[in-house]
Amino acid sequence: MTADDRQPGLRTASLGEIAGRAVPGAETVTAVIQQTVRRESVAAYEQWLKKVVPIASRFPGHRGVNVIHPAAGGLQYTVTIRFDSLAHAQDWFGSETRRELVREVAPLLDADEKVETRTGLEFWFHPPAGQPPAKRYKQFLLTLSVIYPLTILVPAVLHRLLAPVPVVSGYWLEHLVASAVLVGLMVYVVMPRYTRLMARWLYK
Repeated sequence: MTADDRQPGLRTASLGEIAGRAVPGAETVTAVIQQTVRRESVAAYEQWLKKVVPIASRFPGHRGVNVIHPAAGGLQYTVTIRFDSLAHAQDWFGSETRRELVREVAPLLDADEKVETRTGLEFWFHPPAGQPPAKRYKQFLLTLSVIYPLTILVPAVLHRLLAPVPVVSGYWLEHLVASAVLVGLMVYVVMPRYTRLMARWLYK
């Protein structure tokens, strides 16, 4: 956590005030960048990627970078950069650092890059290139199949773990912890992998 994210007032906040706060990280913003590389420039582009990732990670609110390499014979790379808020994402995309990196990579690309910003479910159900968007009922069923077991298992497991600790075993605080764990699992662990696993059915 960076210094500007700290909120000293939380130290003296009441249990009710904490329970009423929004769960941190629930509105993660993901920028999806698609870049088509010149065939003769692939090696240089890969070196450029190695430079971008650590630089992006130094910006406030950064939550990770993923690079999806093209299929064999392809030249389109997809880079996803996650931030904890739209404001932090805009800081990165509006920065001189980002503009300088774009100027560096421009000669290596076969076309202008495409950038889209998505939040929450929009990113989980982003179709592969050339595929139509997932039908709404499939998005609903896939999300339900994850949320239903998690809402049963996570509170039950946490209740057993937190019961011996009176400070955190109260009704409101226990539910806050369960909500934070559930959202974290959905955003960072389960949905990114589950949607890839079910992609053939999802985008059929």
